Amino acid sequence: MHKDYSLIHRTKYVIIILLLAHLAAAFDRPNILFIAVDDLRPEILEYGREGMVTPNMDRLSRQSLLFERAYCMVPTCGASRASLMTGIRPARERFKSYRVYASEDAPGITTLNTHLKANGYHTVSLGKVFHHQDDNEIGWSESPWRPGGNPYANPENAKSLNGSKNGQPFEREDVQDNAYRDGNLAEKAVEVLQRLSKEEQPFFLSVGFFKPHLPFVAPERYWALYDEKIELPDNYYAPENAPEDAMHPWGELRQYAGIPKTGILPVEQAKTLIHGYRACVSFTDAQIGNVLDELETLGLRENTIIVLWGDHGWSLGEHTLWCKHCCFENALRAPLMVAAPMIEGFEGGKQTGALTEFIDIYPTLCDLTGIDRPDHLEGKSLVKVLRDPKNNHKEFAISRFQSGDTIRTDRYRYTQYTTSNGKLTSRMLYDHERDPEENINIADNPENAELVQNLSTLLEENMGR
Repeated sequence: MHKDYSLIHRTKYVIIILLLAHLAAAFDRPNILFIAVDDLRPEILEYGREGMVTPNMDRLSRQSLLFERAYCMVPTCGASRASLMTGIRPARERFKSYRVYASEDAPGITTLNTHLKANGYHTVSLGKVFHHQDDNEIGWSESPWRPGGNPYANPENAKSLNGSKNGQPFEREDVQDNAYRDGNLAEKAVEVLQRLSKEEQPFFLSVGFFKPHLPFVAPERYWALYDEKIELPDNYYAPENAPEDAMHPWGELRQYAGIPKTGILPVEQAKTLIHGYRACVSFTDAQIGNVLDELETLGLRENTIIVLWGDHGWSLGEHTLWCKHCCFENALRAPLMVAAPMIEGFEGGKQTGALTEFIDIYPTLCDLTGIDRPDHLEGKSLVKVLRDPKNNHKEFAISRFQSGDTIRTDRYRYTQYTTSNGKLTSRMLYDHERDPEENINIADNPENAELVQNLSTLLEENMGR
C-alpha cells in the first residue's frame, strides 16, 4: 500500500513539474497583435497605390515583410475569415457565404484563437474578427467585444429611400474619429493593450476594423485628402470574352439608397464611391496608427508579432464591377504584412512576391510561437519566407466563390465554373505577364488548350473537398 501511495505521489509530482514547465514556456512566448481590416484591398501607398495617404500601414510595412501576392480563400467576409481561422480550404458546401459560422461549417476543428488559448495565450477579440461575434466564442479568454451605435454620424443618412434596404452608401461629416465605430474600436484596443501589458501571460489581441466596408463613412478630413484626385480605372469595361458566370451584379452595393438597380454607375457617382473608399482607408489607417503607437509606448513592439490582413480584395469599378464576390484578381488579392522581430534572420521593410494563401497564417503563427501545429491544417508556414523573402514558398494559390474555382500561378489565373454535379459551364484564363489587369480572357484560344488542361488538372487535384 505504501509503495503504491509513493508511486501515486511521484506521478503527481511529475505532472505538476510538467505543468509548471508548460506554463513557463507559454509565458515566454511572444505576444500577437492580429489586425483585420474589412474589405481592404492593397489600396496602400506601400503597395504602389500612388496618391494614397496611409502613413501608419506604410510604417508597419517598414517593420514587416509585405506580401505582394497574398490571396484570400473566398472573396466574401464570413467565409474568408472562417477559412483563415480554421486553416482549411473552402469547398462547394463549406465556407460559402458571408453568413457562415466556422463552428457550424467545420465542427470539431480547432480554430486559431482556441488553439492559442489552449497553449497559454490570453485571447481577446475586439471588433470584427469572425463574421459573427459568437462564432467560436469558447476560444476567447474574454467575451468578444464590438462597438455599438449607428454606423452613420448623421442619423438622416441611415434612412432607406425608394425601397432600398440600406441608407446612403457614403457619408462625409465634419466629426471626430470616435463618432464612428472604428474610432471607438481603436480607443478600446488601446485600453485593452494597457491592461494586457501588465500581465505576465502572453496575449493574442485581435482587432477587426470595419472600414472600408460599405457604407463609406468617414470624417471630413479624410475625404479632403482625395479632393480633385479621383479617376475611373482604365478598364471601366467588361473583360473581352468573359463568361456570364464571371460578371456578378454587385448586389451588395445596389442595396444602398440612390444606387441604380441595374446597369453601370453614372461616372460622377462612381468617382464619389472611389473617393469614399479611399477616405475610409485613410480613416482606418489612422486608427491602426493609434494602436501601433500604444504598442510602442508600452514597450511591447519587440516582443510582439504583428499580422495585418484584409479579408479579401474589392473592385472599384474595374471591369465595371464593385464589391467582391467574383474570381478576378481584384477580389482575391488582399494585403498581408507580418512583423516578427524575434525570429533569427528577419528584417523588416522588405517585400516578397511569393504566392501566399491566407490558410498559411495559422501554421505560421504556430511556428513563430513554438506551438505544435494541429493535424488538420492545410496551409504552409511562412517562416522560411520571413527569413528569406526570395523563397518561392508555393507554386499556386487556390480560391473559390460559389460555382467558380480559381487558381493563381506565377504567370496565370485560371478559373472554371461548374454546376453542382461538376459539369463545366465556362472558363477564364488571364496571362498576368501580358495582361495584368485581366482584360482579355484567352481560355478558348486553341494555342492555350494544353495550358488550360494542365491548370484545370492542377486546380482539381488541390482544391478543397
